[in-house]
Amino acid sequence: MSIEKIVEQALQDGYLTPAMEAEVGRICNTASELSIEEYMALDRLMGSLLTGEVVVLPRKQFINVMEELVLSEAIARVAEIEATSDRTLDVGDIAAYALNRLPPLYATTEEGANYQRSRAKEELQGLIAQQVDEAIARNLDRPEFFPERVALGKSSGKEVLSQVSSLLQTYASNYEAQPNTPGST
Repeated sequence: MSIEKIVEQALQDGYLTPAMEAEVGRICNTASELSIEEYMALDRLMGSLLTGEVVVLPRKQFINVMEELVLSEAIARVAEIEATSDRTLDVGDIAAYALNRLPPLYATTEEGANYQRSRAKEELQGLIAQQVDEAIARNLDRPEFFPERVALGKSSGKEVLSQVSSLLQTYASNYEAQPNTPGST
């Protein structure tokens, strides 16, 4: 869709959707030069946004609480196994396998996320544990076909820890980073 058509649609509807906004951005970023007509359309859009004739619809923010719950369960179970054996397991593979077999629990507010967490702990904790256990069993039984494979985003232990910490901060509202002090375990 062209910038002119997007602006025309926004003026007609009275709003600019996130998809329309993204398309205008994509066109502007990929075009080596915009035409006079495109500049004029963008000027009309800017004026309409400033006067309130056109409003920007906010992007919807949401999370899948199931990701947080599965990741927590997978990390705990993998830590147990790795502490008592010489096996190394891929938490990402395990979480993805389990998540593909569990219902999503989306929330758009903190209250909704708390409700979904509570509901899942009451009604789905057994199923979550079962799917994580099944994922671990499949991961343990998986032969090493291509040992030279590198997982997406695979990095050092400190970077992985940083990524997990970042995920927990994003998805676990009550997560608090603990200071890393010498002598602590």
